[in-house]
Amino acid sequence: MEKEPLIYLDGSFVEKSKAVVSVFDHGLLYGDGVFEGIRAYSGSVFRLVDHVDRLYDSARSIHLQLPMSKEQMTQAILETLRRNRLKDAYIRLVVTRGTGDLGVDPSLCKAPTIFIIAEPMASTLGPREPKVVRLITSSVRRDAVDATSHEIKSLNYMNSILAKIEANAAGADDCIMLDHRGFVSEASVSNVFIVKKGKVSTPSSGAGILHGITRSRVVRLCLDLGIDVQERDVTPFDLSTADEVFLVGTKAEVVAVGSIGGLKVGDGGAGPLTRRIYQEFSRMVQRPEEGTPIYGSDNGQRVKASQKA
Repeated sequence: MEKEPLIYLDGSFVEKSKAVVSVFDHGLLYGDGVFEGIRAYSGSVFRLVDHVDRLYDSARSIHLQLPMSKEQMTQAILETLRRNRLKDAYIRLVVTRGTGDLGVDPSLCKAPTIFIIAEPMASTLGPREPKVVRLITSSVRRDAVDATSHEIKSLNYMNSILAKIEANAAGADDCIMLDHRGFVSEASVSNVFIVKKGKVSTPSSGAGILHGITRSRVVRLCLDLGIDVQERDVTPFDLSTADEVFLVGTKAEVVAVGSIGGLKVGDGGAGPLTRRIYQEFSRMVQRPEEGTPIYGSDNGQRVKASQKA
């Protein structure tokens, strides 16, 4: 009989079928918590230090005190992968406010709930061209930065879910979301890049975006390749007249956009700059310095040193 995957839950490892949280957990009742989606490639966790840092920033912004140090959280992630004998995986790290009552008051939650899920996931990166998707522009606006800001990677994803429902109804793969001013923000769960005359642009923080780990690395990759890249306000006009559009994210990796609202982007396929970034990113995620090794005796040192250069 095949063994069940093991889930990290509040300091213990339990079988998937036994990994449960209380119905009074505020993460379930109110979406009160934070999370990270993380990738492992060939036995190394991509940008793990950055992901853990972002988790703690998100938790701090909602006044959620984590009971573990960053080092302890890092080791819990790595041990979850080891227990499941994984080298290529998608990791979901979740911290909720914890068990409380039916009231919204977070002070009644005695301790956070922490769980880590790791599942095998092969990369779509490689010698092939990037996947090409069809988008619409959603009527659902991205929440403003002074509301439920998407700079916080929280468990409240209703804004994205409503936009995704609209995309599904239109027969599209995903959607572009605008901010409250009408500028381009991001896709439902991915960051957006446009290419015009060889220059790359991506929406800035003011558009209510998540500060994506993959987005940040792609910006730096463009600079390393000598590609002109800037973070700025991007208008719907910029989007509709772009030579190329692509999406990036931890799970999506790098995806080309073929059309938006039925209007072709370029020739409707992956443009030359998108293909180049896809190929360079494919090679980059395999480099030892880009990740933290899951197995081996140098974990403690690498966790501290990795990704800081």
